[in-house]
Amino acid sequence: MNEAVTERSIEARFQIAYSGFSLDVDLRLPGRGVTALFGHSGSGKTTCLRCVAGLERAPLGRLVVNGDVWQDSASGVFLPPHKRALGYVFQDANLFEHLSVKRNLTYGMRRVPRDQHRVELAQATELLGISHLLERMPGHLSGGERQRVGMARALLTSPRLLLMDEPLAALDLKRKAEILPYLERLHDELDIPILYVSHSPDEVARLADHLVLLDQGRSIASGPVMQTLARTDLPISHLDDAGVAIDGRVAGYDEAYGLLTLALPGCEERIRVAHAPMALGKALRIKVQARDVSLSLEPAAHSSILNALPATVVEIVPTDNPAHLLVKLAVAGTPLLARITRYSHDQLGLHAGQVVWAQIKSVALLA
Repeated sequence: MNEAVTERSIEARFQIAYSGFSLDVDLRLPGRGVTALFGHSGSGKTTCLRCVAGLERAPLGRLVVNGDVWQDSASGVFLPPHKRALGYVFQDANLFEHLSVKRNLTYGMRRVPRDQHRVELAQATELLGISHLLERMPGHLSGGERQRVGMARALLTSPRLLLMDEPLAALDLKRKAEILPYLERLHDELDIPILYVSHSPDEVARLADHLVLLDQGRSIASGPVMQTLARTDLPISHLDDAGVAIDGRVAGYDEAYGLLTLALPGCEERIRVAHAPMALGKALRIKVQARDVSLSLEPAAHSSILNALPATVVEIVPTDNPAHLLVKLAVAGTPLLARITRYSHDQLGLHAGQVVWAQIKSVALLA
């Protein structure tokens, strides 16, 4: 990696070896937004995050965060964790049980000089919806509340980089649903880059701007989340719940039927989804799973499927299941995936460059 470090970028190169496992990554990441580190257990996600935090010292390593060098083995630079302007959120909030929520929050602020505070107590508690919990003790908090307090505490260290290591992994579905909107607020309202470790494709599709795929301690892909999720050469596109994320904007609302209309980027196509009304022009992200897309050579005259879009076949690749194929499509400039049977492929005579109709049976509104 020879190009100069830009002001808003994160350069992370680490080589570290253990018995039975080694990490060898060379990453250039955006210095803003959410970057997700995704991979199966043992792929190196947490090790990579710990190297960024300085909790693991890679013998060969370089870390530059928006222009600040935190590690450079070639010149002997290595800032210990307490000198790195970062916040770290673990799977467990690790709160001090003998301190109230407010005292837990103010504890991390002590090491930051007053004139360097980038996030104030009132702002952090409002962002994470915990203002009413300040006088409670940790033992009287739900799992979701504890995690939100842990996130607020990390923010109050005024970090230049926020690290999150599967913060929702220990929570049930209800608590995850409770926290996700607050994570989106952090993304939208704070100019702090976030490295977010996850093994959930849905979390990645909902939260991430940039995606790094790790496997056996190596980065096998790194790029914008929309394009990377749609790459058919990567394992993530062959998972059962694989799909693409699409950023659209609210273009209308049918009050009689309770249907929200979303405009797709760069084209005239629209997708309708059952939802409450939202402001015109509001940005929303949706996920369309490959298993929920079927293909037709002609638009259906009578069908209960709400969304059918003209699309061009980009490529057709095999899957782990010999009965199925994965079809990558393009709706104007928007990628889409469809998982179909080989029988259907042969009956339709599909080939690259062909124009078909993508029938979308289900759309998940993510944000």
